[in-house]
Amino acid sequence: MTRAPRYTATIAALPATVPFTGPETLERASGRAFAARLGANESVFGPSPRVIEAIAAAGPEAWMYGDPEGHDLRTALARHHTLMAENIVLGAGIDGLLGTLVRLLVAPGDPIVTSAGAYPTFAYHVAANGGALRTVPYAGDAENPDALVAAARETGAKLVYIANPDNPMGSWHSAAVMQQMISALPEDCMLALDEAYIDLAPAGAAPLFDVADPRVLRLRTFSKAHGLAGLRIGYAIGAPATIRMFDRIRDHFGVGRLAQTAALAALQDVEWLHQVKAHVTASRAELSDIARKNGLTPLPSATNFVTMDCGGDGTFARAVLAGLLARGIFARMPSVPPLDRCIRVSCGGTEENALFAAALQDTLAELRNTDVT
Repeated sequence: MTRAPRYTATIAALPATVPFTGPETLERASGRAFAARLGANESVFGPSPRVIEAIAAAGPEAWMYGDPEGHDLRTALARHHTLMAENIVLGAGIDGLLGTLVRLLVAPGDPIVTSAGAYPTFAYHVAANGGALRTVPYAGDAENPDALVAAARETGAKLVYIANPDNPMGSWHSAAVMQQMISALPEDCMLALDEAYIDLAPAGAAPLFDVADPRVLRLRTFSKAHGLAGLRIGYAIGAPATIRMFDRIRDHFGVGRLAQTAALAALQDVEWLHQVKAHVTASRAELSDIARKNGLTPLPSATNFVTMDCGGDGTFARAVLAGLLARGIFARMPSVPPLDRCIRVSCGGTEENALFAAALQDTLAELRNTDVT
């Protein structure tokens, strides 16, 4: 008799995949470290010095679990957004919150809608719960709110996911467009509005908070502008009834003590956030200039990365990406045509961007010499 765990049929049928291959995995495979880490949209500008001080001060308390209610941070976030603490739930980054949201809503066979090529972790969670994922194409280089709503109506979807600003293309919609999408949603369909990059977006990209509408859950993170990707801390904003549903199944000790302390300090250091936004703006301009000088087309970005059209198809863009990786530059690219004609480069400082520029120039020269165009 063969001994084996009795996995669910859904999990047993899934391929052994992960949404992203981490830079550490690639470094182990190549046997050397990357010279510039520009693929995961982390903030190379780091956390606020006040955050580092707060983490150091709280270090001796790391033996204790974090507050399962996240009282201090939720209270500060509520004050920051002029909401109630009952409108906010903490989680291990947006990825962790998406996992909980999908567990709340998705049963095997349930129709769910997203964009083809959008942030893949959402689809990863839906697959793990056996949901029937329906995807719609981008409209140019942006997600298509009208098409997403139409697909939700056609399929009877329980959940729709959109990111604004968008990853992987860096595009964004105005608050008016997003509000029109919310208004057009079916009455029994929830919108997961991923606002991971909203701190870096132009004014007017975020609709006003309407926490009376239970169909909308807005997801935010301290991983990007605040530079806390390594601590995994994010939060969701929604109607109190929705937040109470999270409390039924969330990991109540999933956000550690140091993460809560760091996020609270980051939220309070407004000046540092302004500095990071200025650094990102300058870096986007620098990366865009590098792209143009090398014959690539930078796409407009409201994020901390620049997506660059390589001017060919996915095969050529993958060759460009491989050349960058071989030269010690960690970058990534969209996975679905026609988005995969591009590469995506996170905003670095002057040194990282210079390393990218040199590697890109050498890569393109090599590809042209070998007629890979």
